[in-house]
Amino acid sequence: MQNLILASSSPRRKELLENLRLSFSISSSEVDESFDSKLTPEEVVMELAERKAQVVFQKNPDAFVIGSDTVVVADNQILGKPADEAEAISMLKRLAGRQHEVFTGVAILSATGITKFFERTEVWFWELTDEDINAYVQSGEPFDKAGAYGIQKLGSMLVRKINGDYFAVVGLPVARTIRELKKAGYQLPY
Repeated sequence: MQNLILASSSPRRKELLENLRLSFSISSSEVDESFDSKLTPEEVVMELAERKAQVVFQKNPDAFVIGSDTVVVADNQILGKPADEAEAISMLKRLAGRQHEVFTGVAILSATGITKFFERTEVWFWELTDEDINAYVQSGEPFDKAGAYGIQKLGSMLVRKINGDYFAVVGLPVARTIRELKKAGYQLPY
């Protein structure tokens, strides 16, 4: 049986792979997530995804390792995870009533080599009142998510529409990831 490892502690990415009925393990990798400010968002997410996967692959060279990273971009500025409540509020105010982009990069490492790709999705938020924003921040949901929101739970109430891959916004572009795994030689169980 082929060994598939998700190099992420994200419960959202874990759930997405579980939904596909894949047998996999999780090996979270703590890496330096700083990046060169000259890099484009797509370069940033692919580089960070590869860093995460590389740490796990070095210990498991016979495995297929998936690394992934997601950022939100508004006004050509990358928004990571908010450090505190004030930063979460600031990010959400910045996104309210407008369009932004979500970039998710994926790196798949295996004995056959490295595959890297990204997905870009446009997201439009509804206009949000201070009350809307404060209630969402008080839910605790924004703190481990790029751009201070998650589209799949309470944050779904903030989103007016998207153009692109919903699952990439959640944290892993599932259909493309499966196709790239198959190209790398991974055999699906079905």
